[in-house]
Amino acid sequence: MIRRAVPADASRIAEMIVTNYRVNFYPFFKNDPFYFGELNVLDVASEYCEGSEALRCTHVYEDEEGVVKGIIRVNGREIEKLYVEPQFQSSGIGAELLHFAVDELGADWLWALEYNSRGIAFYKRNGFELTGEKMIEDEWVPLLKMSLTEDGRRNIQNKHKEDQV
Repeated sequence: MIRRAVPADASRIAEMIVTNYRVNFYPFFKNDPFYFGELNVLDVASEYCEGSEALRCTHVYEDEEGVVKGIIRVNGREIEKLYVEPQFQSSGIGAELLHFAVDELGADWLWALEYNSRGIAFYKRNGFELTGEKMIEDEWVPLLKMSLTEDGRRNIQNKHKEDQV
């Protein structure tokens, strides 16, 4: 089930974000002071307090037992964050969150870390393509823009219709 995040989800959301940053991005940047000091669950959780924009823009994937296994944050048409707990990756949760964002929230573009070939491949499998636009975030993080193609949108809509039957 995908639902809007609530303040009680803040620590779980933060835990997934911190874990994914350390597992997926630390190997590229090897910045110990950031990844094991500045980046911490308490500070990230505080971004998801009641009434915050981050909380308002976030949805969670929760299983039938109430375990939150993934998150997606969409602001306008931009997918700002999509993370699945590493133990549950490659099980369809990320695709389900992405399809929800496209179908229900109108999301159709994002920035992906240039080094994140696994993430870029995931988005390509789900109908997104690189646009050729590049941005440097925080003076040293190279990001590539990806947008949903029309074929990708049709495939997601068709999948959504099949799931409802």
